[in-house]
Amino acid sequence: MTTVMQAVEIAAFGPPEGLRLGERPVPRPGPGELLIRVAASGVNRPDVLQRKGSYAPPPGVSDLPGLEVAGVVEAGDSEAMAQAGLRVGDRVCALVAGGGYAQWCVAPVPQCLPVPEGLSDVEAASLPETFFTVWSNVFDRARLQPGETLLVQGGSSGIGVTAIQLARARGATVIVTAGSDDKCAACLALGAHHAINYKTQDFVAETRRITEGRGVDVVLDMVAGSYVAREVECLAEDGRVVIIAVQGGLQAEFNAGLVLRKRLTITGSTLRPRPVAFKGAIAQALREQVWPLLASGAVKPVIHSTFAAADAARAHALMESNAHVGKIVLTWTT
Repeated sequence: MTTVMQAVEIAAFGPPEGLRLGERPVPRPGPGELLIRVAASGVNRPDVLQRKGSYAPPPGVSDLPGLEVAGVVEAGDSEAMAQAGLRVGDRVCALVAGGGYAQWCVAPVPQCLPVPEGLSDVEAASLPETFFTVWSNVFDRARLQPGETLLVQGGSSGIGVTAIQLARARGATVIVTAGSDDKCAACLALGAHHAINYKTQDFVAETRRITEGRGVDVVLDMVAGSYVAREVECLAEDGRVVIIAVQGGLQAEFNAGLVLRKRLTITGSTLRPRPVAFKGAIAQALREQVWPLLASGAVKPVIHSTFAAADAARAHALMESNAHVGKIVLTWTT
């Protein structure tokens, strides 16, 4: 096997043009790790933040961007792989804390999952970051139950299209917000029960109308900022807001009296710095409860665009334009 690989590096913090294709040594797997020959790498909003210099990788993690990959296992800790039911030659997808924009990538074995039956490498590479995030936040932290109502802010994003499908498959009613009528239509086609164009409609008034004044049980919030106060207003009693990004700002003011009277929970999380054991538990839950839905076609990857790895700057420009519905993926040749 070659000792040198191509990788997308951040040559300069700032606009997408700061990404460049360079050469790096092929990483070596350590204890509890395996090496993946990467066929495709998912592009995610945290990659954009890292490129801008505002989201550094955790200590000890590769400085290369990229949080999810799909490809073939080439080497690794044989005992750890055996315990996970994996072996050299298997097609896998993996959640990583960095280093995914490369022809080879090291991943902790517990964070690797077999490619669901019938899926391509591009489709598989689109799964880990959004499926781990949605499962951990919507179903673990916010405890969404069958028969409850979920409001997804940004339903056409990679996170959004995943949340729509998983929540609906598990028996919840799904309301989404999106920034255009076309995006709202795309969300409805994916299974959302209701879609609100936040540029022309007040999502608080609309959720109250849709729920006949009751409110929603869970809000998946990628905006924060001023949105938090409005989300508190549209929650049902014992409702939960879970914040996973702060695109609208770090500071939020809200009516604490409503929190008290309606017994609300405001929570949030970041996934990247969490320990391997935590992410491994999510992977196991996905393998048992979600991977069969992917294999059966009940839940499907949503791919908006693919780009050759050399065109990573174009992929990031598309991500920042917010013109996409679903995931953006880089492809590699080795």
